[in-house]
Amino acid sequence: MKAIIMAGGEGSRLRPLTCNLPKPMVPVANRPMMEYCVTLLKRCAIREIGVTLRYLPELILDYFSDGKDFGVEMRYFIEDTPLGTAGSVKNAASFLSETFVVISGDALTDIDLNKAVKFHRKRGAMATIVLTRVSCPLEYGVVITGEQGRIRQFLEKPGWGEVFSDTVNTGIYVLEPEIFNYLPDGRNFDFSKDLFPLLLKEKKPLYGYVADGYWCDIGGLEAYLQAHRDILSSAVRVELPGKQVSPGIWVEEGALVHPDAKLEGPVVLGKHTEVGAGVGIGEFSVLGRGCTIQTGASIKRSVVWDHCFIGRKSALRGAILGNNVQIQEQAGVYEGAVIGDSSVIKERGILKPGVKLWPHKTVDVGATVHESLVWGNGMPQRLFGAEGICGMANLDITPEFVMRLGGCFGSVLGEGTIVGISSDVYPVAKMIKSALSSGLQSVGVRVADLGDGTTPMHRFGVRAFGCGGGVHVLLSTQNPEKLRLVFTDAGGGNITRGVERKIEQAYYKGDFARKSASGVHEVENLTGVADAYLDHICAYGTERMKKAGLKVVLLFEEANFGRTIPLLGRKLGLKFINFTHAGPLGNPRRWHDYQETLPAFCRAVVENGADCGAVIDANADHLVLVDERGRIIQDDLFTAILALVALKLRGGPVVVPVTAPRAIDAMAARYRSEVIRTKFTRQDLWRRATLAEAHEFLLQFDALAALVHILSFITAQRTTIGEMVDEVPAFFLTRREVPVSWEEKGTVIRKLIEEKPPEMELIDGVKVFHPDGWALILPDPEEPVCRVFSEGASMEIAESLTDFYTQKIKEMLKE
Repeated sequence: MKAIIMAGGEGSRLRPLTCNLPKPMVPVANRPMMEYCVTLLKRCAIREIGVTLRYLPELILDYFSDGKDFGVEMRYFIEDTPLGTAGSVKNAASFLSETFVVISGDALTDIDLNKAVKFHRKRGAMATIVLTRVSCPLEYGVVITGEQGRIRQFLEKPGWGEVFSDTVNTGIYVLEPEIFNYLPDGRNFDFSKDLFPLLLKEKKPLYGYVADGYWCDIGGLEAYLQAHRDILSSAVRVELPGKQVSPGIWVEEGALVHPDAKLEGPVVLGKHTEVGAGVGIGEFSVLGRGCTIQTGASIKRSVVWDHCFIGRKSALRGAILGNNVQIQEQAGVYEGAVIGDSSVIKERGILKPGVKLWPHKTVDVGATVHESLVWGNGMPQRLFGAEGICGMANLDITPEFVMRLGGCFGSVLGEGTIVGISSDVYPVAKMIKSALSSGLQSVGVRVADLGDGTTPMHRFGVRAFGCGGGVHVLLSTQNPEKLRLVFTDAGGGNITRGVERKIEQAYYKGDFARKSASGVHEVENLTGVADAYLDHICAYGTERMKKAGLKVVLLFEEANFGRTIPLLGRKLGLKFINFTHAGPLGNPRRWHDYQETLPAFCRAVVENGADCGAVIDANADHLVLVDERGRIIQDDLFTAILALVALKLRGGPVVVPVTAPRAIDAMAARYRSEVIRTKFTRQDLWRRATLAEAHEFLLQFDALAALVHILSFITAQRTTIGEMVDEVPAFFLTRREVPVSWEEKGTVIRKLIEEKPPEMELIDGVKVFHPDGWALILPDPEEPVCRVFSEGASMEIAESLTDFYTQKIKEMLKE
């Protein structure tokens, strides 16, 4: 037999607890309330379960997965728009071909579902509503039944003068697939308001089964606390987590209780929670995982979620705390008060009864809050962008934010992992690096400080010094008012999107536990990383190159490279001509400023009779070459040059992003080699190049190494950079940004795919091929725009393709 769990609820009446959490995932006695539904279905031998989702579905998917860990099989059906209770089940009709059970994922019950199914079949019902008796039916849908349980009348939330029955709808139904004939497609349709009155009107076999057992609709905060009291007093037949170490005291694995603490059951303590000396925990209290309760604190009739800090001599009375809440010394939170995730009540702060505090709020020292503080502006559900995390320095990227972020990254990597951290030379980046170090240390990670330098130096340091991952902090060369945090894996490449999601989930859930004093490790300052990195670059050089005495005009950032460039020149016999001193003191030069300098820079290369020119951004992430004739080599042409080097040295394969020109395919065909196209993201390029052992394409991430490698190649091949450019077939590429809101990006991509062009590629975005070119429409991960890339047999064709798809997107948005 199969069942459907309706789990699409937002739980608006449970806010602020559900600001970042779907209602079925709200913990009850340290387990998501939906888990009790799954356990009940399994107990009734119903192991094939469909789940209807709408609000934050990924959190439910991540927790339950395919259901195997819970002894069941689970499938998911996600609503794009609200369909109502019956409409959401119709959305899962393909899963249901025989009698099935429907149950709400946010109710707590131990009703024997097998008895309800037996009743349903005996009556030959099309639909059976499971009913229960309540003492006060005013807030429920009352159901009046006649002989044999046949339903005669519905009363939705009646007044006392209309209370002709005390049996109410539990939201549990036994149904036949024939009910789908009465449900419209793609429309909001409700069981109690629409379907059941329709079946009653048409005199279909509609029955009510009055069940024995416990049932509680956890509709609001008061009911949420009552559900805990009922579980702890054994009013409902469910299994509590942990072991009962003494009467009424359940303790999960790793929880520590000081001998001087006083616990009065029933009480539940979560995993790795620490209860200090003199703490008093009264009856009907539940503490989540990784909480710290300091000396003299007092907790009664309260529910505390994961990783909360309850300071010395503080008090909780009938309160609910979300994840990662801090209640500092001598603060108090009283009856019915609710605190959202990651909020802080500072020393001696007071929350009066009934006050609700939305997530990420702070109550100042000694302040008393009489009215609810609502979470106004909200937070983005995605922290990571195109490369790492980027935001305004000391406004978006603050020490507080980064400390928490460091704790999340450390918890994802695991206790004891060595994490390499570094920054550029600017003071604000160094400040953020220090905060990051603190966050990593707080969760038991071992921090290795790689020093000041560039991202390529960081990547090398993480890899060469055996780190399990790393973070580099730098001022953006696109906007020096912004900071960027680049997260790397053990190989020095950007972490995958999967790891990014884990960090984001930990950040929004506050799902990490800080260590006690003895679990914090000293930072190890690694000296010599910059010198080792320079030696690594010099290894690309050859004796022939060193003897060639190549002349190179350079434009670079003095602050980051003032020491490195002269050393590199001496070691490799290169004659560097500095074009100009870059940028005002205290800020890196914008990449836009470099681009504006290029015409004068090209002239300088030719006038000095140089072998080439090289423009290196402040972080050594980007390289622009200028050949001996003054021609600019950047972006796609630079990728083509790297491809040519790879083909000449080892015959391929060639690894390039999806935006790379078809000229690379023509060159690869000449060398009978394979072209591997990757997503536009840097992490995908790094991963695919590493897997293919196409190390030339990792030079896209290291400007200095790329320069040395190419100079070594041209001396070995007795050629020039200009001659290499001549070997690349001509190509014509254009790109343009089209404003598209975050909400409409998915619609644009879907509509492009639905047009079913004759030849299409979906490596990243939508790439449509035409007889004389192609166009790629790619949503930007950091800005509300879609980017249109086009290549044509001529510039006119490329521009016409760009114009065509730009207009097409605009028309889609109008529709």
